[in-house]
Amino acid sequence: MSHDSDAPVLIFDGDCPYCSVAALALRRLEGVVAVPWEAEPVGPFLDAQFGSRPFAMVFVDPGERRVYAGRSAAEELADRAGTPGIVGGLVRDNYDRIADVVGTLSGRGRDPDDVHETYRLRDPARDLVDELRPAASDPPEALS
Repeated sequence: MSHDSDAPVLIFDGDCPYCSVAALALRRLEGVVAVPWEAEPVGPFLDAQFGSRPFAMVFVDPGERRVYAGRSAAEELADRAGTPGIVGGLVRDNYDRIADVVGTLSGRGRDPDDVHETYRLRDPARDLVDELRPAASDPPEALS
């Protein structure tokens, strides 16, 4: 399976229904690769980009040299999928509430970290993007 080296990558928590909502937008986008947050190469990438491992949905666009996190990742995905109204509104209005409920339900006892900005893709992180793609997972069952 060949991946374009500038193809965007979405890092998401496979157990989080909110992220599955975002993954819906993904199905309409060609070439975006979804990688579970738990995947081996994700930690080093997050360290390189953020200096820590924020527990958040992260959308990486190496072509634009941008990294979108949390709410901005969801909005960017929805916009690109041409569903800003549906997904965007749903996600924007419900992100914190959904994230809160999910944190409680998953028994994980941790809330998604409060990172919702757009960041410049840092060089050390950019070098690791190619290592993320082979860890891509199939879309969550509920979506297929």
